[in-house]
Amino acid sequence: MTELPKKPVAPSVWVWILVTLLWGSVFYATSTWMLKTAAHLLAQGVFDPAGGVVLTVYLLYVPVLIAVALAAMVVKNLIDPGSLKQIARHQAVAKGTRERYFVSFAGSIATSFIFTIMTALMHGAAAPLTGAVVELPAKTVIVAALLNIAAGLAASMLVGIIFMVTRAVKGAGKG
Repeated sequence: MTELPKKPVAPSVWVWILVTLLWGSVFYATSTWMLKTAAHLLAQGVFDPAGGVVLTVYLLYVPVLIAVALAAMVVKNLIDPGSLKQIARHQAVAKGTRERYFVSFAGSIATSFIFTIMTALMHGAAAPLTGAVVELPAKTVIVAALLNIAAGLAASMLVGIIFMVTRAVKGAGKG
């Protein structure tokens, strides 16, 4: 059984920022790929950024991710003062009584979809700076966002499996 702290505490601002940077970076990469894929599949729009463009846009994207993390933390603290619901969820996940295969099924779907839209907006906004040609019709962005849900679920499932294996290894070591 996983040992839980006697008095759980809410995640710090740094946890919010680091987790958002981690997942935001993963979804930036998958979203960029899915936007390119959707543009080619649908033959609608122009989106084929070079590696240097992708990196430049990412560097502009990082402050946006930090702002998203801080805004999400503020909203969550308004909805769940003291983080009681969040702490209870973390305890249930740690005990293995909730979300055994996915870190957060609904959260993965929403996050992967929303981050695709944010990535498309960032590439479009950065186009004058990067010189890249970015023409992404709404239909292309929506198809890319739907395709990116698969990446979000795969990432969530991978993390869930890592948690399960870690719990199993820790449990076997205590026996």
